[in-house]
Amino acid sequence: MRNLINVILLAFIIQSTITAQRVKDIAIIGEQNSEQIIGYGLVVGLAGSGDSHRSSFTIQSVTSMLKRFGITVPQAQLKTRNVAAVMVTATINAFLKPGSAFDVNVSSLGDAKSLQGGTLLMTPLSGINGNVYGFAQGPVSVGGYDVSTNTGSRVSRNHTLAGRVPRGGSLKSSPSDAIEYSSEIKIFLKNPDLTTSDNVAKVVNQNFGEGVAKAIDASEVQVNVPVQNQNNIVEFLAQLESLEVTTDFGARVVLNERTGTVVAGNNVIIKPVTISHGGLNINIKSYPIISQPGAFSGGRTEVFNNLVPEAFQDTSNVVAIDGASNVQEVAAALNSLKVSPQDIIAIFQAIKEAGALVGELIIL
Repeated sequence: MRNLINVILLAFIIQSTITAQRVKDIAIIGEQNSEQIIGYGLVVGLAGSGDSHRSSFTIQSVTSMLKRFGITVPQAQLKTRNVAAVMVTATINAFLKPGSAFDVNVSSLGDAKSLQGGTLLMTPLSGINGNVYGFAQGPVSVGGYDVSTNTGSRVSRNHTLAGRVPRGGSLKSSPSDAIEYSSEIKIFLKNPDLTTSDNVAKVVNQNFGEGVAKAIDASEVQVNVPVQNQNNIVEFLAQLESLEVTTDFGARVVLNERTGTVVAGNNVIIKPVTISHGGLNINIKSYPIISQPGAFSGGRTEVFNNLVPEAFQDTSNVVAIDGASNVQEVAAALNSLKVSPQDIIAIFQAIKEAGALVGELIIL
């Protein structure tokens, strides 16, 4: 509980101390397109943790690959425990040039047990239009291990059926034409917000002259490159993306019921409210009674299980919040209840239903 409150307080401290962010951190300048690419490949060199004979597509893939090298092997005689079929995915930026390297993700497609120690064979990567933009190859890094024995023992850490090949992709052709900047540049906010959009336009105008930037809506800011900077637009954009802007985000409380995580922004406000927390616990204890017959009586020993229910009430804590204007006050009030993270999630939901939470409640 104390660790959870510390996390909430840390989130408040970070948001309170960071008053401004660079334009490059909160927005996309110009048309920075990206392309998602995908491919089907094989990971080899596994220590018996690859696909079994039930994954017929793995056997077919290995057979087809060997035929390219002039080797013909009957599928019935092929063992694939050291090979695993995988899907290879990546996202490439439009600024990448042919020959550039990029990271790729590798995920098992069959019934392999682990990709640890494997090497991805050359895999073509194509886009949604079917065009091949690059290839991927190299050792797979899974960041964990999974060791099993014949006796059924198993030791594992992290997930070993998915990994990455750092810098394993090689771009052969760019997914889009080279970007040509004009005298009009558009800035797109990653998190649309009217206040932040207006702040970006004001900061640009303060540094490059009045009328250079104009906020179009919550996500777009239009920038007209000054005449004196049109000869070197790249230099202008480098100065533009380094400008610091005061950001503003809505009041949100994010609850993750699976992990018990509670994250609240510093704009969250709690109106006056009274919270009572307590629970009824019922335990049923077993007191077995053994009935022993007398000597030479011919009777049988009987066991009677006497179940005795016990009920007790947790100490009900009551806390009154006269109004909290930031996360520190909310955390201090909830900390006085001495409840678990799951209980805090339920309390936040009840506060929202009562109309005392000023902010958006997001449940993951």
